[in-house]
This record gives sequence, C-alpha cells and structure tokens, in this order.
Amino acid sequence: MKNERTGLSRIINAFGFSMKGLKFCYQSEVAFKQELWLSVVLIPLAFLLGESSVDKALLIMPIFLVLIVEVLNSAIESVIDRIGDEYHVLSGAAKDMGSAAVWLSLMLLVILWLIILI
Repeated sequence: MKNERTGLSRIINAFGFSMKGLKFCYQSEVAFKQELWLSVVLIPLAFLLGESSVDKALLIMPIFLVLIVEVLNSAIESVIDRIGDEYHVLSGAAKDMGSAAVWLSLMLLVILWLIILI
C-alpha cells in the first residue's frame, strides 16, 4: 500500500502542486498570462460596477471560469504535445475543442457583463 498523505499534509502538498501548475501555465501560455492580467483589471471593476453582492458575484465568477478553462485547455495541449509532433486528426480535434471551451467561457463572461451592466 502506498504511503499517502492525509489531512493538512495532503492539503499543503496539493496547494504546492496547484501553485506549480499555475506558475508553469503563466510562464508557458501567453493566453493564460493575458487572461490573468485581464482578471486583475476586471475583478476590481466588478466590485466597483456591481450594484449588489449578487451582481458582483455574477461579474467575477465567469472571470475565474475563463482562467479555469484556460488551465484545462493548456493541460490538454501539453499532453498532446508530449505524445508527439506528428499530426493526428484526434489530437487536432482535442486542441480545437479545448480552444472552443475557452472561447465559450469568454463569451459567457462578455454576455454576463453586458446583461448586468446595461
């Protein structure tokens, strides 16, 4: 049986892996870096422009969703790139679907901001 960490030790370990993943994504993915800096601008704006707590939450949630989807898209791309350089229809489709997921999350962000602020 594997000696697995439990409790606080596991949480600290998981946090470290998460920060390592975010750092790698920031350093290697231009889109993630751009979206992260956009979130640095949009989150304070959400607090200023949202009239109620619900408005503020609805403005902030899609920002985090975009970042989450971008991290997952980057993970998909990393795995595919690790497999090999040769083109395969399924590899291309997986990358395209990851990109589509990012685009959909960005559209959700835009639509929610427009609905709440107009």
